Amino acid sequence: MPILTRIKPSEYHDSITLMQAAAALLDMPGIRDAAVVMGTSANHEIVAGAGLLTPEAAATGPDDLVIIVKADDDAVGQAALAKAEEILSRPAERMEGTAARPKSLAAAMVAEPGANIAVISVAGRYAAQEARTALEGGLHVLLFSDNVPLEEEISLKHLAASKGLLCMGPDAGTAIINGVALGFANAVPRGSIGLVSAAGTGLQGVTSGIARRGAGVSQAIGTGGRDLGEAVGGRMMLQGLRMLQEDPETEVIVLISKPPAPAVAQKVLAAITKAKPTIVCFLGADPGAIEKAGALPATTLTQAATIAASLTTGSNYCDALVKLEEDSRALIALADAQRARLAPDQRILRGFFAGGTFCYEAQLLLKNLPEPVYSNAPLAKENRLVAGAKGHTVIDFGEDEYTQGRPHPMIDPTLRNRRIIQEAHDPSVAVILLDFVLGYGSHDDPAGAALEAIRKAQRTAKEAGRELTFIASVCGTEADPQRLSEQEAKLRRAGVIVMSDNASAARLAGLITQGLDEA
Repeated sequence: MPILTRIKPSEYHDSITLMQAAAALLDMPGIRDAAVVMGTSANHEIVAGAGLLTPEAAATGPDDLVIIVKADDDAVGQAALAKAEEILSRPAERMEGTAARPKSLAAAMVAEPGANIAVISVAGRYAAQEARTALEGGLHVLLFSDNVPLEEEISLKHLAASKGLLCMGPDAGTAIINGVALGFANAVPRGSIGLVSAAGTGLQGVTSGIARRGAGVSQAIGTGGRDLGEAVGGRMMLQGLRMLQEDPETEVIVLISKPPAPAVAQKVLAAITKAKPTIVCFLGADPGAIEKAGALPATTLTQAATIAASLTTGSNYCDALVKLEEDSRALIALADAQRARLAPDQRILRGFFAGGTFCYEAQLLLKNLPEPVYSNAPLAKENRLVAGAKGHTVIDFGEDEYTQGRPHPMIDPTLRNRRIIQEAHDPSVAVILLDFVLGYGSHDDPAGAALEAIRKAQRTAKEAGRELTFIASVCGTEADPQRLSEQEAKLRRAGVIVMSDNASAARLAGLITQGLDEA
């Protein structure tokens, strides 16, 4: 089967457009595989893994558009390449009866003088200037774009703080402002819990957990993942904290992050007051320092949601935490039963995550395994994974290397699905750990989109005389467009063990593989 390539130098399209073009090609008769991506090094590796990387494609750079098709014959392939160009050349369609869209941010500000927030999602090299225009015009900013230089982030956040505004991001994927979900966010009720988070899926995990426990959210502010680094200094975490402390609708505050730089953590903890109960979930941080600051420490996202919801619903959060611990101990029997199904050589854990915070939290809960856990986003530098897999491996498919020129895995799970199938051929793999993130902006059926890959992996293992244990958690609510119960039911019908949260799923995976190492 021929593999045909077409290169469009210096032609940029957003990741959603690229995904739509690739999907259209895959639906064409005679097309066996297709890729429509920007020519980044990470995309070269991904395309090579699919057996599609041609010499022309390998020579491209990150500003080049690459179209590749594997077809039954040249004629079919050429028709597909032409189809891709036709799709990419179409002007953006406007729904009948809607007003014409402004062609610039400045024009939008004139057309909507009452607006107070701008959501910016353009290529990283243009994003900072658009954000600056919005801030100078008095607008809060949700800067969804990634690949924005650090010095630009520092400048933008300094400007925002000087004006009493929020600059959420860059790479801020989630916020809920005055009940309006922005970016990737879940359908949660209004309530009295305000959150500031430097972790996007961490914010989704806690807000969803709050909703599932009968409580609601006043504001959920995302800062972007670099905010609590030493260079940025926690400017937006501090700004958001001050705003929630002054907000009459907020009674309980939750702060969420991976471990901040030590000096930044001190600044944030020093800004906590006793006027409102404050829960701090700095994953992997010392709980003692948090307690000393007068806050309530949470070591997992689920703990943070549990404590916050208990404080607002009038229940005893200590009792709720005890119940979480009892549920955790109950996993031992389930792990023993699953371990008994595995072949002697199956000793390895593989985790494939759409949510970066879930990937990080899982590593924290797996760090006591006898063997190290490797990752493209590791806890420790010595466990960094450059490519492929090595021993116990967890991968964050939302990292920049996988999303530059491609949709986020919460939108397009293609790369993760391919990896699930690939891992089934490794006789050492015992457990595959997955997360599924629901909500606005996410794939309209995340669980359903993974079922074919899961079943194919199960068949591959079965044909080789092995069983694969799939463990998953679903982040979302019943009010989400995808419905939590429906997504969990699809996975269970496919033989996946579905846990109530990411921490429980990671603990179960660790118990299974730790027992194998001890056997």
